[in-house]
Amino acid sequence: MMKAADLPEILPVFPLPGALLLPRTRLPLHIFEPRYLQMLEDALKTPHRLIGMVQPCPKPARLDGLHTIGCAGRVTQFSETEDGRYLITLSGVSRYRIKQETTGFTPYRRCNVAWDGFASDMARSSDPDTDFDRAAFMDLLERYFSVRNLSTDWSSLKEAEDELLINSLSMLLDFEPEDKQALLEAPCLATRRETLVTLIEFALRGGSNEETLQ
Repeated sequence: MMKAADLPEILPVFPLPGALLLPRTRLPLHIFEPRYLQMLEDALKTPHRLIGMVQPCPKPARLDGLHTIGCAGRVTQFSETEDGRYLITLSGVSRYRIKQETTGFTPYRRCNVAWDGFASDMARSSDPDTDFDRAAFMDLLERYFSVRNLSTDWSSLKEAEDELLINSLSMLLDFEPEDKQALLEAPCLATRRETLVTLIEFALRGGSNEETLQ
């Protein structure tokens, strides 16, 4: 477990549409662009080994083209392929807020970031979601998977702890980047679960005009 004092003020950022990393989750990545290979090499030289995932922002108001809030992950696994690419795993540590982009000589982007307001991200687990109706949620999820012709290991889903279930689905399901950002910015597990339910229900309504949701 990292401590707040270990978090750096300047963070290399990896803008990747639709790729969501959340605290206490793991995100596999395939690194092959030269600038991000350099970013990985530099990150591995630091004591914290952190890389900041962030969604590009289409809003013209954001001159840097990035959303304000991202999530930093520690490189916990990596392997090199024969042709020089890397397969890595980021373990989510904490969300951060971009203050400004820094200038320098690196081929990848770096930002001055603040970690304030995300202290709960570094806890061992999130606050419990006491209002979570798991049976109703699983029924909704089964309908969504059926409409989308998706398959999964239902026994593993049903046995997963609440946070792992909600966060894994938030990362894996095929939502728009702006929807992924809303899931990232949810202040607690209950809010993320409510946002996830709304997105699933919206997808079901779009998939079939006759779909009736309870």
